[in-house]
Amino acid sequence: MSTKQDIAIIRGTTNVFEDLGYVDAGERQTKTRLALAVNDLLKERKLKQREIAELLHIPQPKVSALKNYRLDQFSVERLLTFLTALNQDVEIVIRPRQTASGDGQISVSAVR
Repeated sequence: MSTKQDIAIIRGTTNVFEDLGYVDAGERQTKTRLALAVNDLLKERKLKQREIAELLHIPQPKVSALKNYRLDQFSVERLLTFLTALNQDVEIVIRPRQTASGDGQISVSAVR
């Protein structure tokens, strides 16, 4: 016999790291989106880890960390450098926040 239970559904933000309570949620989301773009480009090229290590100038164990989104050892700047090494232009746009309340935000968009 099945019983009906009330389940509360809570709508999250657009940042899962914020929803999980990480203090550095914005940075984690930015790194993840940058790494996603890097990994997509690497997948398209069908490179071996050794070739990726040479191209990005990192040791092979860091290639594994990057591919598995263990990003604590990578800065945002380093991930941007990987994108430029993969023949991508990176453009940073600074503009006023559209709403008056709250802090500004960082977003990452990949144009294909």
